Amino acid sequence: MKLTKKSHACVRLEKDGRTLVIDPGAFSEEDAALGADALLVTHEHADHFSEDRLRAGLEANPGAEIWTLRSVAEKISAAFPGRVHTVGHGDTFTAAGFDVQVHGELHAVIHPDIPRITNIGFLVDGSVFHPGDALTVPDRPVETLMLPVMAPWSKISEVIDYVREVGPRRAIDIHDALLTDLARPIYDSQIGALGGADHGRLTPGESTDL
Repeated sequence: MKLTKKSHACVRLEKDGRTLVIDPGAFSEEDAALGADALLVTHEHADHFSEDRLRAGLEANPGAEIWTLRSVAEKISAAFPGRVHTVGHGDTFTAAGFDVQVHGELHAVIHPDIPRITNIGFLVDGSVFHPGDALTVPDRPVETLMLPVMAPWSKISEVIDYVREVGPRRAIDIHDALLTDLARPIYDSQIGALGGADHGRLTPGESTDL
């Protein structure tokens, strides 16, 4: 499987000539969803869900489909009948040849005064886990954790403890658009030293083989 990091929380997975894209949001490239055979969206926040980008991906590939939670599906399903699938915690499905399991139900707490929305994470091929905006721990081993490294709802101690609890072989940063280059070495050294897993990051457009 080939993993390509796109900007912020978006990642692209390729296997056997087919492509799956997770969370092509407004902080990601305008063409983030183009070329996708399957699209997964974790929740409705704009940095993860861009209706324009999803529409572009679906219009460019008439065979492309979306799997997401109800709050996102309701916004786009009418325009693409039969191509938008609603899923939730515990569901399993196959998308573009990838086996996907859904884990999690709620977005992390931003502030007690802000109501929590729904959020789901996706475990792809039993190997790569993208949690969206939550520190969800799947009930099975994870080889590669897509790690929300910096967000308004987290602090670095929580990020480190999350890596420890999931216990992946490797953690690769996502959710990093707000993290400046000045701060990156601090995050790299502390997560790498204390998380207990191989920790790395990819620049947007950079790929690695898993």
